Amino acid sequence: MKAYHGALLYIVSLSSKVLLPPIEGFTATPFSTKNSALLFHNNVNQNNHHLVSSTSSSFSLHSKSKSQSISESQLESESESELEYDHECECLIIGGGISGSTLAHNLHYHHNTNILLTEARDYLGGNVKSHVTDDGYVWEEGPNSFATQPSIVRIAHELNIDDQLVFADESLPPWVNHNGKLHPLPKGKGGKGPKGQLELVFGSNGVLKFALLGQLLSWPGKIRAGIGAFVGHEAPPSPSSSGENEETIREWVTRTLGEEVFLRCIDPFVSGVYAGNPMTLSMTAALPKIANIENIAYSIPWNKGGAIFYGGLKRQVELTKERKANPPEDHWVEFEYGNPGSFRKGLSTLPNAIHEELKDKIKLEWTLVKIRKLSSSSNSNSNNNNDYIATYETANGSIQRVRTQSIVSTIPAHALQGSILSDILPQATQTLNKARSYINRTKGIYHPPVAAVTVAYPKSAFKDMDLPNDFGKLKDLPGFGNLNPRSENVRTLGTLWSSSLFPDRAPSTHNLLLNYIGGSRDVDIGTMSDDDIIDEVDRGCRTVLLKDDAPPPKVLGIKLWPTAIPQYELGHKEIMDELKEAEDTMDGLWICGNYRSGVAFPDCVTFGYDHAKVVKEYLDGIQLSSPSSSSKSDSQDKNQNQNQNQNQNELEKVPLEEMFFVSMK
Repeated sequence: MKAYHGALLYIVSLSSKVLLPPIEGFTATPFSTKNSALLFHNNVNQNNHHLVSSTSSSFSLHSKSKSQSISESQLESESESELEYDHECECLIIGGGISGSTLAHNLHYHHNTNILLTEARDYLGGNVKSHVTDDGYVWEEGPNSFATQPSIVRIAHELNIDDQLVFADESLPPWVNHNGKLHPLPKGKGGKGPKGQLELVFGSNGVLKFALLGQLLSWPGKIRAGIGAFVGHEAPPSPSSSGENEETIREWVTRTLGEEVFLRCIDPFVSGVYAGNPMTLSMTAALPKIANIENIAYSIPWNKGGAIFYGGLKRQVELTKERKANPPEDHWVEFEYGNPGSFRKGLSTLPNAIHEELKDKIKLEWTLVKIRKLSSSSNSNSNNNNDYIATYETANGSIQRVRTQSIVSTIPAHALQGSILSDILPQATQTLNKARSYINRTKGIYHPPVAAVTVAYPKSAFKDMDLPNDFGKLKDLPGFGNLNPRSENVRTLGTLWSSSLFPDRAPSTHNLLLNYIGGSRDVDIGTMSDDDIIDEVDRGCRTVLLKDDAPPPKVLGIKLWPTAIPQYELGHKEIMDELKEAEDTMDGLWICGNYRSGVAFPDCVTFGYDHAKVVKEYLDGIQLSSPSSSSKSDSQDKNQNQNQNQNQNELEKVPLEEMFFVSMK
């Protein structure tokens, strides 16, 4: 029985911080929950935690006609000395998803850096887009929530939107649809410290009751999971320099906890976080924190079999010490690590606030065409011999050039597979187009199609049934949502019970459901009509949640993301290593995004805080290398007045919290 606690709590639960992510911001929407054995995300181009990666910015490469002011052939033939520029900055940030916009905020707010943020769409936020209707609904096109971390609470405070934060009820569980029933996953009741630990183990929806009376796993499945959790399991394959022994998620879970845990717990979780295929996703790349639990387990001298329960316990102790050493600021809103959160009017509250803060430092509907690096000869009047010129096409067809000392790209990997980097970083272009025949990938990092479909039904349309463990009536949707294992013949990957997560998301007479459908194993979604997709979602809702005579859904919105969450498949780490090697050859240029730093919404926000320090250190370094030079103007346009200095609030470094590790109180 306790064996199942180890299996689920330290693998599923350790991995549950996102329900259907973002699409770079499908960062992982987090379907996260603390003290939970499983959650839906990210962030999920979003972003934990979410089916649409939370940070993805929009990007498209437009071809130019002869009538336009500049053509591709002209770009190729222009000499560097002839290149004039319209804007000048210290750091150019390409892509206004969650990663790019939070990076821009941090450079501006903490470091007083002269920045310019460009975005191809007409709004900031990437795949994070919220809607508020006149009849009382608040719904999302992509990520639905985030797993609360210090980086999010910090930036909300700095933007004066922390009074808009909302958090879910910690006592409500996620559910798994299996054999025509909904099964709650073990969870505490929100108690703190030792009380929370006791609730998690002995409570009405605790691990002990789940192990003894739960019907999600069979007794053979529970016993197999218990052996792997408390006794030991088959040793991992020996690592090889060629990566031939890299394990998929399915291989790792089956080896440590058994096939049944994989099929009924981990498979739906992976579908929720990555919309991916666990037979091709790399365990160490996609779920590195969980994979590391096994390494920690083997580091315990007496744990010769590598039983993962003890590795999880040791990591929990370490994590508790790390958090105590770096406590939240006293003036921040009180929060619980990993608890699902959002804003009263949706996740777009964050990028909208950044837009209001930065104003003319943001250029929307600018499409990047080319980046060039200036040589020393063309920098005779510059403080720095490593400046770049970025050329854009704007919405009205005009050409704008930006001269900058540094560039951070946060646009999706698939947007960099063309000629954008070919002049300055051809190795990166080659790497991002690399084929991997062993997983049938012909070109770079795969982004599968995913549709986010938001519907509402009257509460009276839901099945009239009592849920287990005294959670009440199904019509009240007491939980975060339901996951659908691929074995259940329900096409929808998972359904978030949006109106139960946060207040005022729907009229009191209705339940609001955000459904994610598609992914690596259902690519046909990308070619289906909206009506056909809605029909599939409605069919899934009727199978799991609704009465036979339920009325048609009220469709709030449907959004098909043709290139959703980047897939961290076998060979992903090798691609990232090669990209890092190429990046290191160019000073002041960083190729970033949720395909490198994580798909969950909190990962994207934390990246913005951490990478701002990296950029600032670089800019300080090049200024020190030219002591006689004067600093650049703080204006975005050459004729704009210098901005006033910003107060730089030095915040204590908060370590990157583990996206998939659930605190056990």
